[in-house]
Amino acid sequence: MTVLQIMTDSGGETLLRTADPARIGTELAAFHVDFQRRPAEHPLPAAADQDAVLALYRDQVDRLCAQRGFRLVDVARMQPRTDDPEWTAQAATARQRFLSEHRHSEDEVRFFVEGRGCFYLHLENRVYAVVCEAGDLLSVPSGTKHWYDMGEVPHFCAIRFFEEDDGWVGDFTGDPVAERIPSLDELMSQAAV
Repeated sequence: MTVLQIMTDSGGETLLRTADPARIGTELAAFHVDFQRRPAEHPLPAAADQDAVLALYRDQVDRLCAQRGFRLVDVARMQPRTDDPEWTAQAATARQRFLSEHRHSEDEVRFFVEGRGCFYLHLENRVYAVVCEAGDLLSVPSGTKHWYDMGEVPHFCAIRFFEEDDGWVGDFTGDPVAERIPSLDELMSQAAV
């Protein structure tokens, strides 16, 4: 379930929690964050690599690249393999890399086609946690302070769009705000909306 939870940045007190896509879009649009629901109707085979995922979504990828001027597209995908200790260690390392607040020099645009992940946007004195699932397109403006949580057992596939080769490089703020805010797993364990 796609969810937006708005919290205070001082301690994570919940101010709003909604699963209504229209409300999510309206709340985020106030900060020039674009949220859209798009068709993600292609189940991904377990062995689907980047080329296979892009082939399944070629029409949408090409349309978005033409509309927004993206020059580079790739795929980030993690599938659970909890019986593999090496995978578990790699997943924990990958997760930790994105849990600190940072920003980018270009928009961060992700189209989720499988699983879930959570973007935390630090906007003014609030944190907007956007739990994205298959069919969610999120575009975070350049310079927006944020972090990303893929959960303790990552399972997601996101098509990522870039303008430049180094557009994804993070500028870390050093603010420990993420330590005060519920993780993706904690958000999803909270009572239903």
